[in-house]
Amino acid sequence: MSSLWLDMHEGSQMPTDALPGRASVDVAVAGGGLTGLATAVALARTGRRVIVLEARTVGAVATGNTTAKLSLLQGARLSEIRRRHALGTAAAYLTASRAAQDWLLELCRTHRVEVQRRDAVSYAVGEAGARRLRAEQETARALGLPARWEDSTELPFPVAGALSLAEQAQFDPMEVLLALAQELRERGGMIVDGARLTDVAGRDPLTVSTTRGTVHADRLVLATGVPVLGRGGHALRMVPHRSYALAYRVPESGWVPRGMHVSVDAPVRSLRSARYGDEELLLVGGNDHVTGRAEPAAAVQELDTWARSLVPGIERTHWWAAQDYESASGLPLIGALPGSGGRILASTGYAKWGMTSAVVGALAVTGTIEDRPPSWLGALRSAGGGLPAVAAMAALTAAAGREAMTGWAGAALRPLPSRPPSEGEGVVGRRGARPVAVSTVDGRTCAVSGVCTHLAGVLRWNDAEHTWDCPLHGSRFSAEGALLEGPAVKDLGTEPL
Repeated sequence: MSSLWLDMHEGSQMPTDALPGRASVDVAVAGGGLTGLATAVALARTGRRVIVLEARTVGAVATGNTTAKLSLLQGARLSEIRRRHALGTAAAYLTASRAAQDWLLELCRTHRVEVQRRDAVSYAVGEAGARRLRAEQETARALGLPARWEDSTELPFPVAGALSLAEQAQFDPMEVLLALAQELRERGGMIVDGARLTDVAGRDPLTVSTTRGTVHADRLVLATGVPVLGRGGHALRMVPHRSYALAYRVPESGWVPRGMHVSVDAPVRSLRSARYGDEELLLVGGNDHVTGRAEPAAAVQELDTWARSLVPGIERTHWWAAQDYESASGLPLIGALPGSGGRILASTGYAKWGMTSAVVGALAVTGTIEDRPPSWLGALRSAGGGLPAVAAMAALTAAAGREAMTGWAGAALRPLPSRPPSEGEGVVGRRGARPVAVSTVDGRTCAVSGVCTHLAGVLRWNDAEHTWDCPLHGSRFSAEGALLEGPAVKDLGTEPL
């Protein structure tokens, strides 16, 4: 399983460096996705010495698996922010998103990254969704965003209404990362892959420990999806969502969308076109769920069935999954971590709109470090700590607690089967007093600890991606126990078969 973008760039030369023996920089950035590289470039433009530390490879996690829509119309997000906070907060969010969109489009223009300008369309198929769209239209009008109401769309099915916003953008996200990486290197910055952050100590400077060596830095920026090492408690303030995307070759007479479409009804559906060599593919996304709390293979199959019902005769070329984090406040979490003296900063919680919000984070972090924070940042921060966020965080904590109890009770009651699982299957059971996870993938049976190395959640088998996923805070591990993503920083221990 590989995303369309990662497949197209397999074997291409992403510029990376070896970690110097005595690396000393102004800012170390953990995470080689859009947040990390945009932050690194924005800081390098101010003359800062910057190093990017990527645990896997550049773009391997969220950015390389996005659907890459750069839009100011984001489903019904503006009206949702207004409902939970205030119109002024929605205005600050829109101003920040517009600044991020302008920054990224200028980067693409400067580096000749191909961008397709498209209408962004939020649509509804039911009356409840149509009411949400009317609220979004009202909020957009109040904020001066020229979104138009449409009674019909180009979609091959009837809608209850739609909002459209002209001249938004779509692109290949790996091309954007390549442009950022090249500029960073030109400005003297470094990118080190295979360097997973494992510890941070000291203060002046920080001693940043990774699996590839140590870096001394005045500041550290955590751009890792969910900030690792548990500082700031971000994992407790967000919920991880896994969603799916599928790309299809369409028959000559088949339908491919001209616009970028997102539903406001559940389950959320996303549709856009995508270039693949000389072809124009149909890209379908959606069916998100909390990580570790659903049946992924069924979600993928249902999305595939829906796509085939829209356009008969399509041929699937790729499918993949991505993980996004939504904060309790519904707003991005950007700023210095408590107790760090302003030396450790983080940006996360984009709620599936990472193409704009990643750059929002980059601009906010850079402005904070330069002691020139953007005018909109204060409104987003103050709203993010209000009473609605506190209540939502309590609900998230309670849900994670229930999952923890359910997982440990199930593992304690269910003995590990004596026979290995069938191909593509995994099971968690009791061996002595501890949960053990056993799976069979590509003919190889592996046994690992069934307990997440973050906060001891009992893992669940992801039957679509053949991984072990934690239902508490979204850490994910390969069938062999290698850490893939999430707040955990350690692999799973191996167990005897």
